[in-house]
Amino acid sequence: MLAMLVTLFTPAADAMTADPAVELLRLAVPAPQRQLWLEAEARTWQPWLEQQTGFLGRDLYWDPVGEQGVLLIRWASRDQWKAIPAESVERVQADFEAFTNTALGRPPMATAVFPLVEERELRQQTLPTP
Repeated sequence: MLAMLVTLFTPAADAMTADPAVELLRLAVPAPQRQLWLEAEARTWQPWLEQQTGFLGRDLYWDPVGEQGVLLIRWASRDQWKAIPAESVERVQADFEAFTNTALGRPPMATAVFPLVEERELRQQTLPTP
């Protein structure tokens, strides 16, 4: 999972743009652990994201059929998002995993409670004027 997040946050020099971007993440979130997921997000990722240049906000959704958390993270520019050092992302992810594992009585460095299922980058589109 950390490798996926590092890849997601590593900029490709030829793909850098100033366009707004949305990061889409899907995590496996079993129904009995949905509240724990939300608490972990609030305690780890949210404060960190709020300190990042270009962070505009995020929406969290839960899919009860697929038992997945869906996160849409909005960035003012792709360049700002991709400029975040991978080490910083890894540190917050480690805190997130330690928090959730500890809450479940597992060792802090155990496997991820909410594994990453999908990651995508979405680009904002503008409708042409008629």
